[in-house]
Amino acid sequence: MASTLKGLVLLLVLTLIQGGGGQGIGVNYGTIANNLPPPPQVAKFLLHSTIISRVRLFDANPQILQAFAGTGIEVTISVPNDEIPHITNLSIAQQWVNTNVQPFIHSTNLIMILVGNEVLSTANKLLITNLVPAMQTLHAALAAASLDNHIKVSTPLSLGILSNTTPPSSAKFRQGYDTHIIKPMLNFLKDTNAPFMVNPYPFFGCTHDDLDYALFQPNAGVFDENTKLLYTNMLDAQLDGVYSAIKVLLGFENKIEIGIAETGWPSVGDPGQVGVDPISASKYNGNLIRHLNSGAGTPLMPNRTFQTYIFALFNENLKAGPTCERNFGLFWPNMTPVYDIHIMKNSAYHHTSQLLFLLIIMYLCFLN
Repeated sequence: MASTLKGLVLLLVLTLIQGGGGQGIGVNYGTIANNLPPPPQVAKFLLHSTIISRVRLFDANPQILQAFAGTGIEVTISVPNDEIPHITNLSIAQQWVNTNVQPFIHSTNLIMILVGNEVLSTANKLLITNLVPAMQTLHAALAAASLDNHIKVSTPLSLGILSNTTPPSSAKFRQGYDTHIIKPMLNFLKDTNAPFMVNPYPFFGCTHDDLDYALFQPNAGVFDENTKLLYTNMLDAQLDGVYSAIKVLLGFENKIEIGIAETGWPSVGDPGQVGVDPISASKYNGNLIRHLNSGAGTPLMPNRTFQTYIFALFNENLKAGPTCERNFGLFWPNMTPVYDIHIMKNSAYHHTSQLLFLLIIMYLCFLN
């Protein structure tokens, strides 16, 4: 009996360790607003009040980089799209590293540089043709400074790079991009052990009929006749579409990690938009965290976790476009939650930690 109890308690402890946010939560820290708190206040808030352990910046703002010094929070910085052609020059890339990386590397936990954002969706031939060379040159600049092992180089791509996405097993990269851009990029990422970063947004792909499928809610699912696998949420299908497209370009299967640079759900939108409300946003982001941190993976990539950044940290009141673009934030500018997804340390996560501690004590007692 005692042996059975020990086993049950140990199983509960391991389950809580796995599901209690152990993989960390990433957020996109955008700053297109005129009412945001100062960066030092944001860094302190994330460190002491939330379980957020990663942030992604859309630039290399020195004030923000300095604010995260000493926090241990992982920081990803970005090269803006318009700088990509210049970064193909090694001396300019080295200067970029000297300016945006070297002053902060000893105190701020920099882990990745993203070159541009959704460059292949811009239709700008100058940016597209220079994207991979810029990534290679920036990596060379990091290597020259002995920083290439700690800081990876990648680029976030929208799912517009895919064609034939239904079912997921039939997905391919768009013709023209596949061999000329994506394949050299995958070679670079494989050689440097960097992730292939994508921006999947079930929000933009769902209708009223498949809203539950997009929100990780109970639904009939979508069956892939080719693989005989059932998909119960849209994000898994999108990620497996990326996996299938990579598989088509022989030589990369299971050799490159897939990461999520952006995904999220708005809490306010324009009339007629499907599922745009705080309840739906809470369901998507809350279920997203639980699903990705569970280690369950996807039907084609089982037993995996994915480095993920939720869009976004704050509502940004100066963003252009429809109303939803200004309402993807997890927090209001006063740092109160827009809705509850249990990422505050004094919420459910805190209570789970207390329960975990109690179970560990119980297990130690059983050992005696």
